Amino acid sequence: MNTFQAVVLAIIEGITEFLPVSSTGHMIIASSFFGIAHDDFTKLFTIVIQLGAILSVVVLYFKRFFQTLDFYFKLLIAFIPAVVFGLLFSKKIDALLENPVTVAISLLIGGIILLKVDDWFGNGERTEITYAQAFKVGLFQCLAMVPGVSRSGASIVGGMSQRLSRTTAAEFSFFLAVPTMLGATVKKCYDYYKDGFILTHDQINYLIIGNIVAFVVALLAIKSFIGFLSKNGFKVFGYYRIVVGVALLLIHFFIHPLTVI
Repeated sequence: MNTFQAVVLAIIEGITEFLPVSSTGHMIIASSFFGIAHDDFTKLFTIVIQLGAILSVVVLYFKRFFQTLDFYFKLLIAFIPAVVFGLLFSKKIDALLENPVTVAISLLIGGIILLKVDDWFGNGERTEITYAQAFKVGLFQCLAMVPGVSRSGASIVGGMSQRLSRTTAAEFSFFLAVPTMLGATVKKCYDYYKDGFILTHDQINYLIIGNIVAFVVALLAIKSFIGFLSKNGFKVFGYYRIVVGVALLLIHFFIHPLTVI
């Protein structure tokens, strides 16, 4: 990895983290074209810089984090499924992180689902989430452990399935991202160290640059997404995912295998 690649991946992360298009999936695609997808540091980088993007939520919704303990208990309950599934399947998840074809298929299937989400659930009226609903949203979020599914998309759809409004579902998804990505970052760093890898000076700089760029870009993107989603729904993201997924499969099978780029 070099500085240019780190910045490009971070920009992609900042733009896509809160969109239902899968930030990890897009970074896997980009890193595959750069020829660095199989590198252990790249896998660490794509997880850790998501924390930078997620911190934009803390800045934009700073006052919302000073709520009752009930708010934090709901986040904790929604976070538990990710902890359990992450610990049980971390090795299999790492293997999937190397495979752009998995991303392409997930983008395609997820796109088809997003075309139907608004028809299935509409724009619900509930603006408060219960403990049971929070847990179910947490289960939906676990689907995003498959690259290409989209953490924000899965958890927002999970909230809408509980008749939450699009805005409420999206905001809870953003709040839930904070403990989820913090936990994922700590776990990934620990595994990296446990496997005997030591960060070089350049790699530390790439992580710092990546987090800063992802934070700034996400800060600019998140508000626009909330406004667009509340007015227009998911269909445009569904079409985008389908186009990208089909294009990747065509490239992989008829032009150049993505896994070896």
